[in-house]
Amino acid sequence: MLTHEISNNLPINIEIFKYMNKSIYILALGAFGIITTEFGVIGILPTISREFGVSVDTAGWLLSAFAITVAVSSPFITALTSKINRKFLLCLVLGVFILSNLLSAFSPNFTILMIARILPAFFHPLFWNISLAVAFKQGGAKAVSVVMTGLSIATVLGVPLTTYAADYFHSWQASFFLTSIISLIAFLGLLFVVPSMPGNSEKSAESQLHVLKDTRLWLNLVSTVLTLAAMFSSYSYLAAYLENISNMNGTQISIMLLLFGGMGILGNWLMGIALGKNVILTSRFFFILLIAVQILAYYFGTIFIPMVIIVSLWGMIHTGGFLVPNIRTTQSVPHNALEFVNSLLTSCYNIGISLGAFLGGIIIAKFGVHEIIWMAVPLLLLAYLLSFVKSGKKALVN
Repeated sequence: MLTHEISNNLPINIEIFKYMNKSIYILALGAFGIITTEFGVIGILPTISREFGVSVDTAGWLLSAFAITVAVSSPFITALTSKINRKFLLCLVLGVFILSNLLSAFSPNFTILMIARILPAFFHPLFWNISLAVAFKQGGAKAVSVVMTGLSIATVLGVPLTTYAADYFHSWQASFFLTSIISLIAFLGLLFVVPSMPGNSEKSAESQLHVLKDTRLWLNLVSTVLTLAAMFSSYSYLAAYLENISNMNGTQISIMLLLFGGMGILGNWLMGIALGKNVILTSRFFFILLIAVQILAYYFGTIFIPMVIIVSLWGMIHTGGFLVPNIRTTQSVPHNALEFVNSLLTSCYNIGISLGAFLGGIIIAKFGVHEIIWMAVPLLLLAYLLSFVKSGKKALVN
């Protein structure tokens, strides 16, 4: 695809190729900013609850409403903006995130804070879908893994950074000021480093919607929901598992979660390399490894040292669950539909995460936290089996 474009529009594409590496890292920084905005509120929910006089579960809607908005808006906002310059949209999204974080910091009541949180959620999918599509076109699985590293680092450092900022300055507003600064740095990088990227002006809506006729796409989307649901049916309650089954204290749990995320960054890099060599085999290997490590956690979770090793391996494997569905799905669709397909994936990610947390909660309520992996394992097995299903219709890749 890149070779074909260069042969038809040499000056523009050489310029894009020249800036490719810098652009990918700027996009990764932007991903770090928007994911930190999404999840950074977790660490200050108790403080917000006290500040505005609402219950903790009500304050939790600052996270839930964000995820639901992303899931619902993703396909629509991407399709409606397909003809607009991609650089302009990326800058617009980060601009909205900067303003929304500032509005959050100055919110006089919980209603305004909720509005300030939902506003960027509408635009969140645009950045994610465009950046992943750009990365895939420019560098394939390896480039996508670099952008995904922004997500991985955000899940490791995002919540601790925003929580520390609030504690250090004795102000919950400081966490929102921090996320504004991160987004501002990424905005400036996009503005001055990333070249202009025109939108698709040729029958964009028709060509993107045509991909929905591909049965292989639907199989991959279903597999994505199953994969994310499996991952988060157990990961959502990892802290509770470590406390109740592994008998770890608060400090030890914090270190384990940091270790989990840190190993995830390494795993993301390794997964990008593996997917670049063979997508199908790597995908199947991922499912087998994640099933195996969770079974190990079930049988050795009560022993401290083995559990430290298991958590390390779990974190390294877990992060592949974000990268595998994206590469597996986008490799077989036309390049002019990548952003639209990524928007569907973004919705599936959020649906899977919400579904996984819900199903894991049911298992805990009925059988206890030790049994949560028996929700994750069947879902992973089902996703693994779907990888062997052959569809009758396959989209043509441009």
